[in-house]
Amino acid sequence: MITTANVKNGVNVDQLVETIGHIQEQPELAKFEFRAKNNWIDGGHCVSSVKEFYGAGQEDTTRQETFTMECSHPQVLLGKDEAATPPEVVLHALSSCLTGAMVYHAAANGIDIEGAESTIKGTADLHGFLGLDPEVRTGFDGITMQLRVKSDASAEQLERLAKFSPVFDMISNPTPVKIEIIKQ
Repeated sequence: MITTANVKNGVNVDQLVETIGHIQEQPELAKFEFRAKNNWIDGGHCVSSVKEFYGAGQEDTTRQETFTMECSHPQVLLGKDEAATPPEVVLHALSSCLTGAMVYHAAANGIDIEGAESTIKGTADLHGFLGLDPEVRTGFDGITMQLRVKSDASAEQLERLAKFSPVFDMISNPTPVKIEIIKQ
């Protein structure tokens, strides 16, 4: 007997429902720990690598490759322009996560998404980063994203689904960050 997977928006809905069921039965399976290792190269140029993570009650060993990401700065910010800036990587993470959350939750709710693309902008004032004005934030003072979606669902419904994004939550709400400097 041949069966076909229940796939909507590229998401295997049967697997998604099964995963939700497992987490409802065993809440500890919902706990994840993601990790990255960062190495400074020169100036503002850094390379991060990610591979292992903890999730679904165990260390994950399914990844065959280590993924790497680079950050740098353009010449106007005294860099060598080897890669995107860290704030640009944050914009990438936010737009990717908002889109992914919308697509997954739409699939779970039987909503078709035929296409999605976005533009995202973050504005910042260097007075904060440079320590010239303590009243100015060192990071973004605002982020604006336009997400164009081809779907029969309403814009309000799609926005509500997108806001299930973990990265949206991390950026919209204070996330505790502990920094420990270890001198070598």
